[in-house]
Parts: sequence; structure tokens; C-alpha cells
Amino acid sequence: MQKEYTRWTFEREKCALLVVDMQNDFVLDGAIMQVKEAKNQLPKIQRLIATCRELSVPIIYTVHTTEPKYCPLEIAAFPHLKNAGMREGTDGVKVVDDLQPQAGDIVLKKRRFSAFYQTDLEVILRNIKTPAVDTIIICGTVTNICCESTARDAFFRDYKVVFGSDICSAINKAAHEATLKNMEIFGRTMNCEAIIKSLENGKG
Repeated sequence: MQKEYTRWTFEREKCALLVVDMQNDFVLDGAIMQVKEAKNQLPKIQRLIATCRELSVPIIYTVHTTEPKYCPLEIAAFPHLKNAGMREGTDGVKVVDDLQPQAGDIVLKKRRFSAFYQTDLEVILRNIKTPAVDTIIICGTVTNICCESTARDAFFRDYKVVFGSDICSAINKAAHEATLKNMEIFGRTMNCEAIIKSLENGKG
């Protein structure tokens, strides 16, 4: 059951959608960093993206890349990435075909879990539309790693965070549920259907 939320509301005109790391190396069967639940969520994420396009809500995709000499601690945590996977310029870091970006969408490369760390995301959000974005809707993978890191960094920058409870995916249910619990502080959890209805209504 979704937690009743009263701390803040959001307006569609001030929203942007952030699709986190829905790339081949995370989503495809047999991929080096496969999150099995990510593939199951593609239809819902497709619906949300289509709604955002119809309502002129900006869409920003992130793709995660890694390299041993630049990300030594990440490689230590995931040693199977030492020799392959998540490499810039490979098909593995391309957004999956089912969610292909279109003209006007933004694809943002990152080297750390948070989409804000040493990227242009903050500059993009300040300038992508008028009125300025103050609310970020997060979907994608991995719930408790890149999605949560990005949500926390957004909170620290005074963005409202709408965290998709059934459109973010983790390796296991316990990790996913722990992040949703954390979002009681750092954001607001909503399922895909509720997010879409709020966007169609203009506020939520």
C-alpha cells in the first residue's frame, strides 16, 4: 500500500522524467550486469515515456559507463567488469531498443552512480524548459544504487523527487523495498499508474 503523502505536491509544468540506466548491459537477457526485473518493467516505462512526450514533459536518459583506471572502487565492487562491460562506445551502454530516445530527448553519460556527479544534469534541468524544473520523476535501474544515489543528490539540491515504486528495479526485493522506505525522507514513492494520472491531471 502506498504511503499517504502530504509534504508537497508537484506540477506537471515543472517536471522532468529521468530514465536511469535502462541500457543493454543491464536489461538484456544474459547481459553482464543483468537486472532481471528491469525487462519486466519495460511496458510500464514505455507508457510513462509516451505520456511525457504527449504532455511535453522533458525526458532525460542516463547511461552508465565504467573503466578500471577511472572507477577503481566500482571495479572492486563488481570485479567481473574488470575486462569487459559498461564500456563507452559499445552496444552495452546504449539505451535498449524498446525505450529508444527520440529527437528532443537527452542522453546523459555518467561514470558514477549518481546522475548528478560530475555531469551536466543540473545545468540541463535549470535550462531545459520554462518554468524551470523543480520535480524529477525517477524510473530505471538499479533501485538501490544508481536510482537511489540520484534521488538523494536531487534532494540535496532541493528538487522534489517522485520515485517510481514499480518502474525501478533491483537485484532482489529486499534491496528494492529498503530504498522505497528511504524515499519517505528523500522523495515520494508513487506507482506508474498514479504518476501518469497526476501528469494527465496537471498536478499530483
